[in-house]
This record gives sequence, structure tokens and C-alpha cells, in this order.
Amino acid sequence: MRNLIALFACSCVVLSASANDPAPAAAAKLAASISRPASASLPAAKEAPSASKEAPARKEAPPKKAAPAPAAAEDKEQEAEVALSAKIAERLAELRERQQARAAASARVKKAAEAKRRDEEKAAAAAAILAAAPKHGTVWSYEGETGPANWSKINVDWAKCGMGNRQSPIDLRDGIKVNLEQIGFDYHPSSFNEVNNGHTIQVTVGGGNFITVGNQTYELQQFHFHRPSEERINGKGTEMVMHLVHKSYDGKIAIVAVLLERGQPHGLMQTIWDNLPLEKNEVVSPSIVLDPSDALPEKREYFTYMGSLSEPPCTEGVLWLVFKQPRQASPAQMALFSRLYPLNARPVQSTAGRMIKESN
Repeated sequence: MRNLIALFACSCVVLSASANDPAPAAAAKLAASISRPASASLPAAKEAPSASKEAPARKEAPPKKAAPAPAAAEDKEQEAEVALSAKIAERLAELRERQQARAAASARVKKAAEAKRRDEEKAAAAAAILAAAPKHGTVWSYEGETGPANWSKINVDWAKCGMGNRQSPIDLRDGIKVNLEQIGFDYHPSSFNEVNNGHTIQVTVGGGNFITVGNQTYELQQFHFHRPSEERINGKGTEMVMHLVHKSYDGKIAIVAVLLERGQPHGLMQTIWDNLPLEKNEVVSPSIVLDPSDALPEKREYFTYMGSLSEPPCTEGVLWLVFKQPRQASPAQMALFSRLYPLNARPVQSTAGRMIKESN
């Protein structure tokens, strides 16, 4: 039986060599204790003290023969050995199963890590391809991921928004004061339609409204609003601004900017607000007319410089004409626009050494 226990302990040690199982160590200790002879654990018998006198010699009786062990005791020992063998086999099977489970779990973890690595490599490759592909997005705004800082990344045709050196708006300061020729306005009452295009309220007027700057004539295409004003004059802006966009017959663009500050109600603005469309991108065509000249200030001194559209695609080569004198609009009129567009202005751009002229 001691041999069986020793064999069990050795098996446990072998199985746990790679599994770090503490159970076999205990089994080995048990086997070692059982396999030691019983006599090794007993203290040596003390020698009997010598008698003061030798006892008379006795006649030794002949040794008796050992009686044979009963058959029942032998059967009991065999049953115990069989039971112990079964327990050893059961324990060894349990250890093997545990070791196999740990190996399988380790393999699953390794496989999952490898699959994750492959997925990450595929995602990185797809992102690189997408980043390298030309962009042709059309969605832009005035804040967040589609805001002014990212306009040039949304569409390849909008590269000027990030790389141009003649961009608008700018801070109008240190202008060269000269005798600028007055802008000639040939505006008259016209039919119109208006739309909330998702960026501003835009009004398109009927044909036949012109301005003349020098020897160049431009026709009014549309006007729209920004809040706050995009332009600054010596670092100072106003609550709103109106941009009147014109185009010449050869495709050149000229934009007249009229700053708006709080004060008396603005008649033209009220006409536009009265006919606001209910839905975005819905075009409304009122049966009345409006006169674009009602948008202009009384005094016509202005700043002028070469810039760009202040929204995508940020096309350069635009002639800007910014009136010095603001027009007034009532707080209620401005509040109405702010409910629709609390912020729809591009930040000020670098002047990049451009010449700015202003009227004396």
C-alpha cells in the first residue's frame, strides 16, 4: 500500500510541474510519511539495567511457530488497496482534466488576441485608404467637426478654406485713407423669394438691380445675414451683418456688407421676417415686392479689400465693400434671427499683408 501512495505522489508531482497545482505537494508529503518504516519513528529501546546479581540461568523454551494471519484480515487489506488505487486514479484523472482545461483556456485567450490584432490591422488599413481618398462632402456648419477649421478637409474643392491667403472676413484696421469713388447703386423694388437654407436666411431678388464700382458693373444675386458680424472694424464687431452678393457678366463677385446694431426697427428686415418659411430648404415666394436700397445706410463711406467668399468653397478674388456706418434693427428682430442661428459667422482670417483702403 505504501508503494501505491508513493506512486500517486510521484504522478501528482509530474502532472503539476507545468500547472503549479499545490495538491500534489501535499500528496508527496503524505506518501513520504507513509513509506517510512514504523521502526524509524520509534525511539531506541533502553537497555535494561544490569542486575546486581546474575539471575540463575533459565532453560529457554523452544520458539513457537507464528500463527497464520486470518483470511478475513488479508481480504480487508486487499480491499483497502483497491479502494486507494481507485482514489489515486480518480485524483490523477482530475489533475489531467484541470491541466487540459488550463491549456484550452490559454489557447482561447491567445486565439482571441490574435483575432483582435488582425481586426485592428484591417481597421487601420481601411482608415488609411479612406484618409488618402479625395473627399467630396457637402455638409458644413459653423461649429464642431464640420466647422470652419475643418472646411478644407470636407471637400477637396474647398482647399482654399484652409490654404488660401486672401480669405474673408478680416479685421479692418490700418486702412489707407483715400478718396474712394462712391459706389453707384441702381436698386429698385423687385419680386423676391426667401429660403432658410440651413446656414442662414437667404433672399433672392428679381433681376435688374446693379451696383457700379469704378468701371465694373455687378448685378445683385442675393443677400443674407450672419450673427454676429463677420467683419471687424479696428477689432470691434456688431451683433449682425447683411451681405449683398453681386456678380458681373464675366463672373466676378462683389459683396457689399452692411453692419447691423441694436436700435430702431429695420423695415426691410421686418418684411423678410414676416415671410419666413416654416421649414428648412422650403422656398417662399411672396406676392409683394421689396426694395434692396432699404438695406443701405445713409452715409456711404466704406472699406474695400480683396478677399473671398466667407463660406465654402471660400473662392478668392472677391471684391469686398464694407460700409463704415451700421444700420439699426430692433432687439426683437435680432432675437428672432438668433433663435434660428445663434452663431453663423466664420472667424476672422489673417490679412496676410493685403492692402485695405477706406474712404476719407
